[in-house]
Amino acid sequence: MAEDLTITTSTDKEEQYKSLIPQIEALLYGEADLVANLANIAAALKEQFKWLWVGFYIVKGGELVLGPFQGPVACTRIAKGKGVCGGAWEQGKTLVVPDVDAFPGHIACSSASRSEIVLPLFYNNEVVGVLDADSENLAQFDEIDAKYLEQVCALINFNG
Repeated sequence: MAEDLTITTSTDKEEQYKSLIPQIEALLYGEADLVANLANIAAALKEQFKWLWVGFYIVKGGELVLGPFQGPVACTRIAKGKGVCGGAWEQGKTLVVPDVDAFPGHIACSSASRSEIVLPLFYNNEVVGVLDADSENLAQFDEIDAKYLEQVCALINFNG
């Protein structure tokens, strides 16, 4: 298993994902530890895209609890239905928010965050966590991010 990433300098977002996803697959190959895998995914995404924050929240005891991440300190717990993360959990679908200030009930874990994408993580058809990414730029995330980040989420094995 290689622990080095080849960072694509292309400005084409799709090319960046197409280069990164096989590398994430290689990082996960043969590793059963969930925390280790989530940490490496967060690091790989942060290194490639230079987003403000990227990480995971895991459903524990009826709320989202902070998991492995890269970026500034974050909210530790989020209730179901609250903010973008809680909304993606409750709705079971990807939420792309071009301007977090316009999102009703947005939780500002970092005042520098301007846009966000949150993807639910499924195990046995149940949401067990979310992948969250924040950017300092408005409208950073779009359907291309949703498409490829959903592929990244599908690589995560919650079965151990």
